[in-house]
Amino acid sequence: MYTSPRKMRETMPQTPIFSSMLGSSCSGQVQPDMGERCVDPVYQDGNLVSGSLEALIERLVPTMDYYPDRTYIFTFLLSSRVFIHPHELLAKVGQICIKQKQQLEAGTEAEKAKLKSFAAKIIQLLKEWTETFPYDFQDEKSMKELKEIAHRITQCDEENGTVKKIISQMTQNLLMALSTRSQYQEIREKFRQPVTDKGTILKTKPQSTQKDILSVCCDPLILAQQLTYIELERVSNIYPEDLMQIVSHMDSMDNHKDRINMWLVPLQCRGDVTKTYNLEAYDNWFNCLSMLVATEICRVVKKKQRTRMVEFFIDVARECFNIGNFNSMMAIISGMNLSPVARLKKTWSKVKTAKFDVLEHHMDPSSNFCNYRTALQGAAQRSQTANSNREKIVIPVFNLFIKDIYFLHKIHTNRLPNGQINFKKFWEISRQIHDFLTWKQVECPFEKDKKIQSYLLTAPIYSEEALFIASFESEGPENHMEKDSWKTLRTTLLNRA
Repeated sequence: MYTSPRKMRETMPQTPIFSSMLGSSCSGQVQPDMGERCVDPVYQDGNLVSGSLEALIERLVPTMDYYPDRTYIFTFLLSSRVFIHPHELLAKVGQICIKQKQQLEAGTEAEKAKLKSFAAKIIQLLKEWTETFPYDFQDEKSMKELKEIAHRITQCDEENGTVKKIISQMTQNLLMALSTRSQYQEIREKFRQPVTDKGTILKTKPQSTQKDILSVCCDPLILAQQLTYIELERVSNIYPEDLMQIVSHMDSMDNHKDRINMWLVPLQCRGDVTKTYNLEAYDNWFNCLSMLVATEICRVVKKKQRTRMVEFFIDVARECFNIGNFNSMMAIISGMNLSPVARLKKTWSKVKTAKFDVLEHHMDPSSNFCNYRTALQGAAQRSQTANSNREKIVIPVFNLFIKDIYFLHKIHTNRLPNGQINFKKFWEISRQIHDFLTWKQVECPFEKDKKIQSYLLTAPIYSEEALFIASFESEGPENHMEKDSWKTLRTTLLNRA
């Protein structure tokens, strides 16, 4: 289920226009002097654009006189999983390290003296790898390869054991990161099941004492802040390899063109829930928020109170926009654009819609969501120069972010006609993901309100069927089609055991 605005259902992004915080592909560096190790990578204006897998792996591994650019390390390690399993890549890196170590040991005394420096560079590479992509080391094969490389490298500094201590600390940090992630995945939230109980939906009893969002929080700014807290908490548990896994298996989407949430298809085909749970949970949060907004509006009996509820959510969405929380803003707009809410003409006639029109303008799908992207770029620029965490917040519309990656993946091939990897494509994808990772690291500046968050995360939400019933109860059907639908829904619900 995806509850995007009606216009959004018909319009899909065609090209990614997210701003880049990563800089140029190779930080403008000239091709490094690596002797004859890499002979086939192709460069344009000093930037690596293609190469064989073997040459790209060679470029990853440091030498006595060379250490790869950090942006290259991130991009290659991120994209390599499309072509090779992490434990296989580790094995190849280990082989290159052993070969270089043996050459140094067999060389002159001056070269032997450089063994310690060489070991330090290899350790730095492994440290960056384990810190950025800890989940690459979740299986025994990868850990075995890591330990094998570590064992070889410690031999370069057996006298004082400094290398051994650093590797030991690195391994402990890695195990801790894996444990933390595993614990988070074990605490699986039970997705809220939509309410279908007839007594809950049909307004046969006075609802004056019924709890609603306004009874919990009547300040739009505070609610927007709590929504942002929830967003950042969920986003913090999304990892770069999670996002790249989508790209790795995105071709299977071609057989599922009817799905709006296209990224869910390869996730479900994988069958490994532990690798996709964080993404699915985040998508579920968006849908739940949209349905919660619709539920809160539709279940209000009196038109005046319902009008107030609509205007309240408009104000909340506007505060989310001001904060930079575009995902919650889109979810709220989505909820108000659902048919059961949109058909409440008597209610909407009393709503001051000027502010809502501005919000819909920001999310207008025309020209590949140009207005939204302009606002996102402005928030990203503000974040780069911000002095406070409050101004650093950037939470993009996650579904659009995923679709940008999808179209970038579909437009460009993984390999060029000559068989080389189209690394220019992966530079672009890594820029998208790097921006997302930068934004997700922002520490939430708002204090958690347990009462408000508990309501947002656990309050009952109606199914689509229940929403229509509640909507018809609020404002009766206006035409024959609505009357037939209302009659069918009511009969079905009342006869349901």
